[in-house]
Amino acid sequence: MATEAPAPTPAPELSPAVVRQWRSAGEPLIELLTRAVAVGPVCVLRLGGTTAALLTDPQGVQHVLARHPDRYVKRSHRLRALLGDGVVCAEGEPWKRQRRFLQRHFTGQGIRRFHRAIEDAARGAAGRWEAYARTGEAFDLVEEMRWYSLDVIWRALTGRGIDPSTQRELQTLQSIFAALPVLPGQGEQPSLAPHVARIDAVVAHTIEQARQAATHSMPTQDPGLLHTLLDAAAEHPEYTERLIRDEIVTLIVAGHETTATTLTWLFLLLDRNPRERALALAAGPRGSAARTASLQALLSECLRLYPAAWLLPRHAIEDDTVAGHRIEAGTTVLSSPYFTHRDPGLWPEPEAFRPRRFLTGEDRPTRPGAYYPFGLGPRACLGAQFALREATALLEHLLPAFVPTLHGAPPGAAFAVTINPVGPVTTTLAPDPAA
Repeated sequence: MATEAPAPTPAPELSPAVVRQWRSAGEPLIELLTRAVAVGPVCVLRLGGTTAALLTDPQGVQHVLARHPDRYVKRSHRLRALLGDGVVCAEGEPWKRQRRFLQRHFTGQGIRRFHRAIEDAARGAAGRWEAYARTGEAFDLVEEMRWYSLDVIWRALTGRGIDPSTQRELQTLQSIFAALPVLPGQGEQPSLAPHVARIDAVVAHTIEQARQAATHSMPTQDPGLLHTLLDAAAEHPEYTERLIRDEIVTLIVAGHETTATTLTWLFLLLDRNPRERALALAAGPRGSAARTASLQALLSECLRLYPAAWLLPRHAIEDDTVAGHRIEAGTTVLSSPYFTHRDPGLWPEPEAFRPRRFLTGEDRPTRPGAYYPFGLGPRACLGAQFALREATALLEHLLPAFVPTLHGAPPGAAFAVTINPVGPVTTTLAPDPAA
């Protein structure tokens, strides 16, 4: 005889007094969510007129993001003012079409197309680091990682390296990221129009250059994804001038900010854990499967501690049960890889940097939903494989040749759209004497 499933119960709620105290103290959202995690794997928070449920239970995460994305949808994306209807913000049938169109370029065979772009950008970064090592000049590690990742995605889009003028114009993206609320609808949205206008001017100029090159038969080694999008407009009327702009900006934003942040955190972690750098380099010669696996383990453990997207909001469009608790329609459900990845019930020594978890499988949970640095389900990050490939390529060039000295650890982390080190990371270089 079948046993009936237990009736769902209301999710525990964070005390309104705690929320009031948090508001009066003017603390960042991460402080409130840390208190909510202590309540349980599902915790309800009342934030003004918004009801939110923080979810850290792997089974619940899998339920929301992977099994039932039709019940938990994106709404009022924080970056819509910048990205428009690009694939990150699109919904419904338009999103499905755009995702299918781009998918083949960012998985499996597709990313082989970008091998030369990634290698050229990595060699360029190594050349800059050789100059820093030779002169002793200090530089900001954060900006250096942004330069590299922006150069990679620019080469993938246009077939050529990014020039200093374009790089300076696109720096306004950092002002946009800093101004955005962590949650949709949290606080008054600042005016982003002046910043967005600068981005639009760069994109419009780049599109015009691509069209002129095509008209005058001026091929590059690989014309890049921009030309692919322009060609799509001839066959797919939905690819209007505006949508092409939105997709290009989406690829620029998604293709550089998260990778730059991950690489910055990794160098900070290696500075505190120099033995892990030595172990990765000792795994095998450059280009070997063992060396590559060890470098990817460094990245995987870094992404466990500092996931590319630390908070994934979804809007519940119907009543549901998650991890045994009732979730009412209209609730903002917050899946958080940051908190799930640091759960001591899932990860032994969760605060420790231990890359070997991803080589041996020890001290690493196998439950679906326990590790998801790029999200889960149909809306997981489209460029995850691309990001890992470009990050690994840079490490292959830099780790064997240089030992960065970081002058002063950042005082903390800023939890915005991504998790960023607070302030610049002043760095000097010397060649590795063992290289």
